[in-house]
Amino acid sequence: MGRKTVALSLDEEVYDSYKRYCEDNSIILSRKVETFMKDELKKGNAK
Repeated sequence: MGRKTVALSLDEEVYDSYKRYCEDNSIILSRKVETFMKDELKKGNAK
């Protein structure tokens, strides 16, 4: 399975704060978003 680059519109303060949180905790931001999306799909039994 390949990777896809996407563009998102986010509140700047939220993005900056969360990016800093990820950096401070050695978290890859894009992987965190991907995990969130997978979890949401599981909740809704989507494929």
